[in-house]
Amino acid sequence: MKHLLSATTGLALLLASGPAMANRVFISNERSNDVTVLDGETMEVIGTYPVGNRPRGITISPDGTELYVCASDDNLVRVFNPETMEEMHTLPSGPDPELFVLHPSGNPLFIANEDDNIVTVVDVKTREVLAEVPVGVEPEGMGVSPDGKVVINTSETTNMAHFIDTETFEITANVLVDSRPRFAQFTADGSKLYVTSEIGGTVSVIDPATQTITKKISFEIPGVLPEAIQPVGARVTSDGKKLYVALGPANRVAVVDAETDEVIDYLLVGQRVWQLAFNPDETRLYTTNGNSNDVSIIDVETDEVLRSVQVGQQPWGVVVAPN
Repeated sequence: MKHLLSATTGLALLLASGPAMANRVFISNERSNDVTVLDGETMEVIGTYPVGNRPRGITISPDGTELYVCASDDNLVRVFNPETMEEMHTLPSGPDPELFVLHPSGNPLFIANEDDNIVTVVDVKTREVLAEVPVGVEPEGMGVSPDGKVVINTSETTNMAHFIDTETFEITANVLVDSRPRFAQFTADGSKLYVTSEIGGTVSVIDPATQTITKKISFEIPGVLPEAIQPVGARVTSDGKKLYVALGPANRVAVVDAETDEVIDYLLVGQRVWQLAFNPDETRLYTTNGNSNDVSIIDVETDEVLRSVQVGQQPWGVVVAPN
């Protein structure tokens, strides 16, 4: 599938000749089968581009030259030039790829295949499958340790976080968490692992060294039913001071003191907030709001919602180009 120029030719030229890639924001829109690109400085939409059927997981190479999109209903990972949004090639992914994570070196790519209960490991250079790792039922969340030695997969139905050795591709530990784990996020120093549980309504704080849960973070929002508080995406600042958790249909992002793991605030954003991404200097946080079809932009220093920007239909994933 090649990029359809048609009415977006001018926008493609703007992408190629416009401002630097830094802070450019890419949002996968699950229902409209496209990616919306924002200018992170002006917070304006640059363009919207077709990327295959039911795009969900989205990430970018460390050098900013390749944009990876899980085209879940195509059973492929599609790879785009992020400057022009031309499709470069595809990667084998296994069935129904949902979320993935790149090794910190930029290779390989670890992909959760929800329908097949495996994690597929793909060499992004040779485009070959290196391994298929059997995991629990309905794998979704993917995280990688800062040193690149461990990949985490969360299985929604088995309710586990699986620790996978990135050299042997073997599972080294399984940690039982609360119902329907959705996302896994390490702190920058690798001392903590956060795993969100959508139906359980909690975030498990795990010590990666011992693979044990040290705490569970729960959430209470006045006027919001407990069953509507569903933790999904999560991001922690690189200084280890603040954790942000998307709370799904609660339409809030929780702000957590990551040193004490206590909730300090709730920020009202769009409807069904799903995934989160920082810009490179972590001054802004972007949230995808699936039911209001917009992205909220949060000032990380003040924890204020600056504005919302309309994107495509049912925005799911978000990534920001590196510096």
